Amino acid sequence: MATRQVRALLMGGQACVFYGAAEFSRDTDLAVLAEPGNLDRLQSALTDLQARRIAVPPFELDFLLRGHAVHFRCGHPDAAEMRVDVMSVMRGVATFPELWERRTVLADADGITYELLSLPDLVAAKKTQRDKDWPMLRRLLEADYYAEHKTASAERVRFWLRELRTPELLVELAGQHPSQCEELVRTRPLLAFAATGDTNALQAGLDAEEKRERELDRQYWQPLKAELERLRHSR
Repeated sequence: MATRQVRALLMGGQACVFYGAAEFSRDTDLAVLAEPGNLDRLQSALTDLQARRIAVPPFELDFLLRGHAVHFRCGHPDAAEMRVDVMSVMRGVATFPELWERRTVLADADGITYELLSLPDLVAAKKTQRDKDWPMLRRLLEADYYAEHKTASAERVRFWLRELRTPELLVELAGQHPSQCEELVRTRPLLAFAATGDTNALQAGLDAEEKRERELDRQYWQPLKAELERLRHSR
């Protein structure tokens, strides 16, 4: 992707590995800028990978802008059978220019650069109806907390208070930062239980929060899935 100068950001399981919450995945999930020139460059990169589109929808701008994912399977020996899933619009996630502006850029020992969704944006993208995403969300946030809590900025503390899914860590954080916790109770009411140390009520609040997000995701995908079914039948 970098060779072809594609504006794309790694997300999904492979991005989770970079953030310390290991999840083995042969799939490569990408958020891409949905503009004709960028999609032309992406098509060139997919051609380099000998990638063929699988399933529906077709690889067209309109489908990406409506929130569909387009799926490919690679044939190049260096990436044989690797699946590449491409999206541009996601529920509850910022527009691509915003994602790009706050992206995380990492380099490995060989100098290869990787551009990822920022951790807050990856967390937003993981709030789906899929069972596997919620344990991963918890691990992602725990890994970030344990790595950064001793030197965290006020902004990072507020991020954890808004997003952490581990009752014991929320109680710990609320005790260390009571003013920030009180400030955010209006937007995340379950923090009231973190402030009092009531882990049972806190877990119940987290469960309700997850259930609500799953339902919102189901509602979001319902018309998109119906469209995919029509495409399958017409094909």
